[in-house]
Amino acid sequence: MTDDQKVTAETAETGRPARRYGRRAVVGAAASGALVAGAAGAIGGRLTADTGPRMTAAPADGARFAGKVVLITGATSGIGAATALAFAAEGAKVGFCGRREERGRQVEQQIRAAGHEATYLRADVRVEDQVRRFADSVAERYGRLDVVFSNAGIHQIKRLHEVATADWDDIQNTNVRGAFFTLKHSIPHLLTAGGGTVVVTSSINGLAVRQGFAAYGASKHGLIGLVQAAALDYGADGIRVNAVLPGFVDTEMVRKLSGTERLPDTAYRAAVAAAARSRAPAAGRAGKPEEIAAFVLDLASDRYPFMTGSAQVIDGGASASLP
Repeated sequence: MTDDQKVTAETAETGRPARRYGRRAVVGAAASGALVAGAAGAIGGRLTADTGPRMTAAPADGARFAGKVVLITGATSGIGAATALAFAAEGAKVGFCGRREERGRQVEQQIRAAGHEATYLRADVRVEDQVRRFADSVAERYGRLDVVFSNAGIHQIKRLHEVATADWDDIQNTNVRGAFFTLKHSIPHLLTAGGGTVVVTSSINGLAVRQGFAAYGASKHGLIGLVQAAALDYGADGIRVNAVLPGFVDTEMVRKLSGTERLPDTAYRAAVAAAARSRAPAAGRAGKPEEIAAFVLDLASDRYPFMTGSAQVIDGGASASLP
């Protein structure tokens, strides 16, 4: 019996139109946001330690990126900086950018002090000409591009009607337009090299958002569409394009967004641990930038040649906890 005959038979038997199932959708839950309530609870009560299961990233297996050139945006702190360090440790020559020049120089120095190769160039992903010069400069300095990690992004937590138009534009221009510029001006170098890999930082907020995440969530949804389109455009050229969707990760951005920058570190850590119980329920703790970096390196490696156009979640179980 054909599929259409089965559908007809089911309809006749039940009296209801048969359900047709499309491709399985991935449902995620957002895992980043303000920690103010958690911090207040931690200060008012007993400070609790991070008691979740101990999960650590597996050690790198050799030097998978020896002889390869990696371009990274938004690498002056957090996930970007951790990923720059990880790529360099596995043999890559890393060119990275960010707006904070002093922080960029610190990351560059840290990589070089470890005996690896990296170059920091100041560039604002909101400005196309700066992104073009950045990509061309990295390719010229190291002779090619093999891997692109589009990671630059900003965040804000406000209800939709409270979001200033200028802030909305800044978030979209940084997160989506900046990724567009990054791919637009780096992919020609990948084409010249005969192929390569692209990884874009979206978020589990690209699947399902939290309250107050209108601007951020819209940008992260847009990045998944950008990744899918780019994967289709360049698959025949040997370029794979995937998105990484982190959940609740303990970064400088999270601390800034939560308004806990002035709290003692012990209080902040307790607040993170409290928030992680709902935002990373299986892991029982916040993610670490180094763990996301390890995942990005895997996606950028040659380990998964059939994977492209995908959105890969790493969220400590947040998406598994949805009904």
